[in-house]
Amino acid sequence: MKRFFIIAGFLLLLALVCVGIVGFNFMRDAGIKQFFATMKPPAATVSTVIVKPAEWTPGVEAIGTVNAVRGVDLTVETSGIVKDILFHANQKVAADAVLLQLDDAVEKADLVAQKAQAASDQAALTRAIELQRRGVGTDATLDAARAAADASAAQVNKMQAVLDQKQLSAPFGGTVGIPKIDVGQYLAPGNSVVTIQDLDTMRVDFTVPEQQLPLLKIGQTVKLGGSLADMTFAGSIRGIDPKIDPASRLVSIRGEVANPEGKLTPGQFVQIRVELPQENNVISVPQTAVTTSLYGDYVFVVEPAKPAGAAAAAPAKPDEQKAGADKAAGDAAKPQADATKPADDDAAKPADAKPADKASGDAAKPADAAKPAEAAQQPALTISQVFVKLGRRNNGMVEIAEGLKDGDQVVTAGQNRLFNGMSVAVDNTIDPSKSANKQVQQ
Repeated sequence: MKRFFIIAGFLLLLALVCVGIVGFNFMRDAGIKQFFATMKPPAATVSTVIVKPAEWTPGVEAIGTVNAVRGVDLTVETSGIVKDILFHANQKVAADAVLLQLDDAVEKADLVAQKAQAASDQAALTRAIELQRRGVGTDATLDAARAAADASAAQVNKMQAVLDQKQLSAPFGGTVGIPKIDVGQYLAPGNSVVTIQDLDTMRVDFTVPEQQLPLLKIGQTVKLGGSLADMTFAGSIRGIDPKIDPASRLVSIRGEVANPEGKLTPGQFVQIRVELPQENNVISVPQTAVTTSLYGDYVFVVEPAKPAGAAAAAPAKPDEQKAGADKAAGDAAKPQADATKPADDDAAKPADAKPADKASGDAAKPADAAKPAEAAQQPALTISQVFVKLGRRNNGMVEIAEGLKDGDQVVTAGQNRLFNGMSVAVDNTIDPSKSANKQVQQ
């Protein structure tokens, strides 16, 4: 009988242990589920900007090529051997300056002989005129002498022109490039010798779509540079092609830009912007604030978080108010009854806590409580996803046609990890609309 009770007790203890283990696992899993279900993700740090209506300068943007207003590749008109090169690379030369001399010894000799023949023909003409005046010469003789003199003079001019072709002169003042010939080289007509460019004034050629043609007119301001963020040169429109290319539907535009420092080079690629009249009260945000998806363009707007008990703000019924008052009175009575019990025990025990330690502990509590107080002073912020309709773009900004209003706080950086309703913390120490180098300098 005693053995039976021992076995029964052992089995009962084993059953209790099994039930405890199962219960513990169940409560643990339920606690974990409840913890993760109620756990709030940490607030994400973002940069924001306040939306305000501002002035907007619209414009027509394009890409183009810079060329000199006056620039040509010089060639020789006649054949010959290069005798002398009278320039060097990047030299500034004046108009009509001699740049190249070909061997002209034969042409000079021919010119001297032709001048002698012209002088002989001119003397014969003089004698014929004198004989005609005396009445002993015929008209035919005089006409033949005059024709011979005129022909000789023309031959002299021809030989002088051939001799001049042995020299290559600058058609206008400008900067010459690298010579493409060497001394002693034989040149044929049409061989390129050097390029000359007048770099004081440049022209820029670009094209715009036909839809933007009504916005352009002669004299409008043109800004250009290596990028849209670096428009350091300004000029004006000098020509608009009256014909639209039917193949590309583009219109050719030409502008002129002063280049006194020579920073623009012929053939250079540039970004171009034609300034249009300024507009006021236009809402715009940095382009980094806009996210594009398959469903459209959207931004994240920062808003104050709604309080957790906002839904329970409705007034309670009279019966509920009375029941609540009774419950509060009962709860208030319990501490008074419980307070009498520890009073005797505390009186019987010796005072373990020293006054000095107690004072130091009380002094440390306000310091520790300051941190939660500061955190409580900062309002909780959440974000909401707002779809917007975009307009024009200018200098890193994009116009918002619909979706935002004055005073909205829009996220400009850190939105890749955000979702609708998420808690955020605003940190505007870094401005993504500026380059990192400028921020370091500031």
